[in-house]
Amino acid sequence: MSSSSSEKRVMVLAMDQTENSQYALEWALDHFFTPFGSDAPFDLVIVYAKPFPSVPIGTVAGPTPDLELKLVADQVTEKAKQICTSKSVHGALVEIVEGDARNVLCDAVDRHRASLLVLGSRGYGAIKRVVLGSVSDHCTHHAHCSVMIVKKPKSKK
Repeated sequence: MSSSSSEKRVMVLAMDQTENSQYALEWALDHFFTPFGSDAPFDLVIVYAKPFPSVPIGTVAGPTPDLELKLVADQVTEKAKQICTSKSVHGALVEIVEGDARNVLCDAVDRHRASLLVLGSRGYGAIKRVVLGSVSDHCTHHAHCSVMIVKKPKSKK
């Protein structure tokens, strides 16, 4: 994408296999793309951060960790494409980038000169965020654009 002033702004959307990221994609499409048709205010780049294999390849029986990660990546990107198609959104760029999601997303923002990064919220409490590390916390501090965190409403019981 060139830096022409006539081009649309870019939205990078983080996607993984969770319901929260699928909800974030659906929410973003419903609010920024579907109502506008071909005049949507953004070009959409959907990024899946494929983790590095945690077990050295060839040390376990059955499918290699890398093959399993590739299958998950393929499922995530197919789901993203299906959601876009179901909302009549065409032309989204879907990327699989290997690495830590925090770095992958911030790098994608820079690479695509994005003006907005959209992430789904996992709903972790403070303790889990500290122990596991929060992708959204990292991105809000390090991404060179605005960051929107989409929270899935809690279901009523």
